[in-house]
Amino acid sequence: MRPSRRRHAPDHLNPRIMTPPATALPVEMPQAFLGVARSLTDKLWRDRLDGRGAATALAIVQRHQLPELLARVLAGRGVDIDAVPDFLDPTIRKLMPDPFTVTEMETAAKRIADAAAKGEKVAIFGDYDVDGATSAALLAWHLRHCGLDPLIHIPDRIFEGYGPNVEAVRGLAAKGATLLVTVDCGTTSIEPLAEAKRLGMSVVVIDHHQAGTDLPEVDALVNPNRLDDLSGLGHLAAVGLVLVTLVAVNRELRQRGFWTAEMPEPDLLGMLHHVALGTVADVAPLIGLNRAFVAKGLIAMRRRDHVGHTALMDVARLNGPPEAWHLGFMLGPRVNAGGRIGRADLGVRLLLEGDSVEAARIAAELDRLNSERRVIEQAAEAQAEAEALASIGLEDKLSVIVTASEGWHPGVVGLVASRLKEKFSRPAFAIALEPGGIGTGSGRSIAGVDLGRVVRQAVADGILLKGGGHAMAAGVTLRKEKLAEFRAYLENALAQDVAEARHVNELYIDGAVSARAVTTELAATLNRAGPFGSGNPEPVLALPAHQLVFADEVGQAHLRLRFKSGDGAIVNGIAFRSVGQKLGNALLANRGQQLHVAGSLSVDRYQGAERVQFRVIDVALPDQGPSVIR
Repeated sequence: MRPSRRRHAPDHLNPRIMTPPATALPVEMPQAFLGVARSLTDKLWRDRLDGRGAATALAIVQRHQLPELLARVLAGRGVDIDAVPDFLDPTIRKLMPDPFTVTEMETAAKRIADAAAKGEKVAIFGDYDVDGATSAALLAWHLRHCGLDPLIHIPDRIFEGYGPNVEAVRGLAAKGATLLVTVDCGTTSIEPLAEAKRLGMSVVVIDHHQAGTDLPEVDALVNPNRLDDLSGLGHLAAVGLVLVTLVAVNRELRQRGFWTAEMPEPDLLGMLHHVALGTVADVAPLIGLNRAFVAKGLIAMRRRDHVGHTALMDVARLNGPPEAWHLGFMLGPRVNAGGRIGRADLGVRLLLEGDSVEAARIAAELDRLNSERRVIEQAAEAQAEAEALASIGLEDKLSVIVTASEGWHPGVVGLVASRLKEKFSRPAFAIALEPGGIGTGSGRSIAGVDLGRVVRQAVADGILLKGGGHAMAAGVTLRKEKLAEFRAYLENALAQDVAEARHVNELYIDGAVSARAVTTELAATLNRAGPFGSGNPEPVLALPAHQLVFADEVGQAHLRLRFKSGDGAIVNGIAFRSVGQKLGNALLANRGQQLHVAGSLSVDRYQGAERVQFRVIDVALPDQGPSVIR
């Protein structure tokens, strides 16, 4: 949609922004949005824009003739007035840095180029998640284009665990590999990569996980999160970093005269499907180059010109053009299912498959595994939630939840930890205990609490056998008898950070509209600020004082809803996974009542028709007067 050339946008694209009324009372902190100091799920509603932000939004409207609500969304995400055009149309060409700003990138590019020029046998060692699968597929596609036939090894989550292991490295060397490239892993794999060097292999690591001071001795370790890297690219997922690496490799081979009419330079931008999927599934922040990768990757996926991605979209029954949330909640979990409870290499095989019939077969298998994964996950989640409730107790005393059990499938513990984190609003670990007394698990954190740092320190202090990760997610391996010590260690290390992060449970609102303004046109207007995800949050709107005229359970613990405004307009709503939770209980208890409703817009496409619905995330009872937060 092109911006209007008029000073103000059409009324249906420029709903009136309603903000809380002014008050003569003294305030020590900004007033709550719509007076909601405490919602029915215990959240404080805040206007995402302070005074300076509101002024920026007004300037954006005047300078760029954009709808007011879109301008508020842009200002709320820190977009400068002059940067608006580039934000609305992020281009990789403008945002791509010189790859050599990444530490040891030049060495890595030259070594991979050497392998291409000499026709070496290259081994790719990837992680078993979506980021690892897309990274391995992208690198393998490029090497195949160069005339090579790379080996690909994705470790079995249960039998091999995360990252390179000595036995696998020896197997790749026995098959003739002279160059080992690890993707989305390798930064902490000191002994396995030392074995690779002892066996005569060159080693290049392309990884984005947090790094300490001890690094493996390899030919090149490309990781923007290593302590001596100043590139500023630490937000990239591994697949994005692989693309940047291949830009450097292409340039190196171009300088050597490698590309010819018979072997033209590969079009890296034609593989943005992989980069978008891996970036969103790994919850990398959608800022800067990442946002451009995903925006352009979604356009590529809509062309349906890649066999593997098309088969994946079809088996996921994706209606309409893919959006970022489809990648995170529909496509990513199916690719992940192979690494969680099936064959770890299924995702890579699908992404490299050129035959549509075989791709459909692999996609169907991943879909089946994903359904099986959901059943396994639900059983473990129920048990973990009961354990967490017993641990927290009435005093709400724990800062970090650590659950563990024998019989849990190691492939679903990350998902269980994520559910616990969401339900209890604090960092959470879920650990699968094996009969031999070793536990493998995953942790998920809340904003403001760095889980990766404390896990790495726990390894250094001898509490964990292995561990690492990001600020928001981490993996651990420990002995069963160390479980209590690990719990105590986390409490001691993170209690203050968690207390500060949970001090005020705030929900930031971008603006308020009435039901009549909730249209597909409004959704399309707001989507111009997308793609949305981590780092670029989806706009949250408020429906002030709308009557809940219908609420009923649908699907797996969802609530289907309808709200009516004062002028009689109706908007359909959905509250996902809310039955039995605070939100669902509040909605069901207030049928027929007027509520302030907070949520986001989504477009439901069915049989060619488009309908907008309001995805509810919070509700509050309207107050009689303004509420001041002290």
